[in-house]
Amino acid sequence: MQVRPFSFTGRKIPVIGQGTWQMEQDDRRSCIESLRKGLGAGMNHVDTAELYGSGRVEEIIREALGERRKEIYLVSKVLPQNASRKGTVRACEASLKRLGTGHLDLYLLHWPGDHPLEETIAAFEELKAAGKILAWGVSNFSVEEMEEALSIAGEGKMACNQVLYHLKERAIEHHVIPWCEKHGVAVVAYSPFGSGDFPEENSPGGKVLSEIARARGATPRQVALTFLVREANVFTIPKTAHAGRAIENAKAGDIALSGEEIDRIDAAFPKGKPRPGIPYL
Repeated sequence: MQVRPFSFTGRKIPVIGQGTWQMEQDDRRSCIESLRKGLGAGMNHVDTAELYGSGRVEEIIREALGERRKEIYLVSKVLPQNASRKGTVRACEASLKRLGTGHLDLYLLHWPGDHPLEETIAAFEELKAAGKILAWGVSNFSVEEMEEALSIAGEGKMACNQVLYHLKERAIEHHVIPWCEKHGVAVVAYSPFGSGDFPEENSPGGKVLSEIARARGATPRQVALTFLVREANVFTIPKTAHAGRAIENAKAGDIALSGEEIDRIDAAFPKGKPRPGIPYL
């Protein structure tokens, strides 16, 4: 599994981690087995949120991690409605309890909300000083919103922006990824398979993925994941509740696409033009 530096945090994490959105809807035992298999295959970046199953997914992760907490780069998120100065601290402490850990490696604001960003960032810094989080970041932020966060916190404080990114939704390549690269902020791509909208095998793009996959002894999904993390500051967190698929996802971290292959995928799934007014794109 390829690992690379995660922004300025001093940590190296795998390019492919494990997402857990909607995992509360899956069989609990299957989820735990999948998470454990993923860890065994090198995907020790595990992402969750207080939103997921109203905390139930954090409890699933606690059971899955067991005694392996020290191996994990563990991430959770605070809901915008909870992100006041005191509310952020309370939410973090509740997540820590559900996860059965003394600290989070990274804590994110799930999306922009109504509480002043100054309050949320102040709470993040308070939690960091107390050792309850090691780093903080944001999710679903536009460049303008990241600029606001930067103006409040200064450089070298916001570790990442977690955003939607898959082959059929590449708009973050226009502005978000370049901005993050310039400021040393990692980009974490969620829903890398398009939440059920992965290219059909008989579609033009699907055929390109299949051809590249066959040539490499891989799967189209592995090829897609590898394409998404081709930039040095981009990571991704596919979610699965199937142990076999977790191992498949992890193996994508060992693939390095050629320039020609990247060009073929780029042509098959054009990123299109920027779309003003659409959040974080």
